[in-house]
Amino acid sequence: MTVRPIIVFAFSCLFSAKTSLASPRPPAEPITIAMVESLSGAFANTGEAVYRNLVWAVERVNNRGGVVLPPSAGGNRMLALRRYDSKGQNEQVVSALRSAIDDGAQFIVQGNSSANAAALTDAVSKHNERGAGPKVLHLNYSAVEPALTNEKCSFWHFRFDAHADMRIAALMNLMRADAKLKRVYLFGQDYSFGQAVLRETRRQLVIQRPDIAIVGDELHPMGRVKDFMPYVAKIKASGAQAVVTGNWGSDLTLLVKAAREAGFDGYFYTFYGNALGAPAAMGDAGIGKVFAVADWMPNLQTNESDAFYKSFRARFPDPADDYVHMRMQLMIESLVKAIERAGAAGKLSIDGKLDAVSVARALENVEVELSGQSGWMRASDHQFQQPLAVGELDRIGTAGVKFDVEGSGYGFRVVKRISAGDAELPTTCRMHRPEM
Repeated sequence: MTVRPIIVFAFSCLFSAKTSLASPRPPAEPITIAMVESLSGAFANTGEAVYRNLVWAVERVNNRGGVVLPPSAGGNRMLALRRYDSKGQNEQVVSALRSAIDDGAQFIVQGNSSANAAALTDAVSKHNERGAGPKVLHLNYSAVEPALTNEKCSFWHFRFDAHADMRIAALMNLMRADAKLKRVYLFGQDYSFGQAVLRETRRQLVIQRPDIAIVGDELHPMGRVKDFMPYVAKIKASGAQAVVTGNWGSDLTLLVKAAREAGFDGYFYTFYGNALGAPAAMGDAGIGKVFAVADWMPNLQTNESDAFYKSFRARFPDPADDYVHMRMQLMIESLVKAIERAGAAGKLSIDGKLDAVSVARALENVEVELSGQSGWMRASDHQFQQPLAVGELDRIGTAGVKFDVEGSGYGFRVVKRISAGDAELPTTCRMHRPEM
């Protein structure tokens, strides 16, 4: 951290009256948020999309005066966002974390890969336990492997996305209601998250739709398949009426492109089919056939939601940049609220740094609301609880599809809304909390 000297001017006045005047206090150092994400390689577009969301969230906070803190804590502080390329590799994640800590960051945001998230949380915990410097927190906006807030939960990790089991439960609302659905194919990326999606889908199908046959259950190398046509041929040959997949990034876009070209006429139940090229890749073939689950969708059809989405598009007007997620906005608002709460309680500064433990204590009980979407952090496992929405692909201009995705001409009509209470699931977390 740059040390800024305070210069004191002293002078003698007439009649030997001595007065000393101190210069105004220099502006407080900004609070650094470090984004550790894939910014090169197969999933670079996902990292850049997240970066735009975080830029917008940070700008909103700074435009209203920054993080509001009392004079005893140095007064208001701006937010500063820095980016670190993990290349999607666990070893690079740890290296990026070290660089971020060396640069003074105490709040690390990451999410595009549960494997990377597990490596990051482990590295954060080890750093904090060593006590080699100021403690840091990991704020997770997208890594949804359930274990991260269950058996692998950590006091230093906070998840702001619904985890995979919660998302599967939301999709199951539609699958349960479709009496004609009898054969499904489970397909996903071969790493912890993809495996978790398939595992939970199998479990929930047995409980809720035991009449549905699983005619395929397959994992593929993550980020390495360039031609999904052989996989789609197997899906078609199986007689599957639907595919359930947690694929994201290019692994999803290339999959749906291959399905369209092969003439696959089944349904896609997806986690991320509502962004990053997937709607355009499916086109007319996906109308009424592609479903996606998310924390928020542009076509919620409320005035607050419309204004929120239009504001983002005004900031990033290029259709290729149309990737906005409410949860990332709520994450930054939650962090700011937690820092302000810790500051108001006089529990913020330690040797010129923020007391991350006090911020974490405030964050694990935070409640936030933005543009009609609200949520709260569950202290027992640091899993954010919020409503979920399930959408169905259709052409822009049809009923319920006011906004399209990425200028594709296709958007998602919200066909199911799940309250935060109904989306909530129990946890097996047994969290160790540090002493204050």
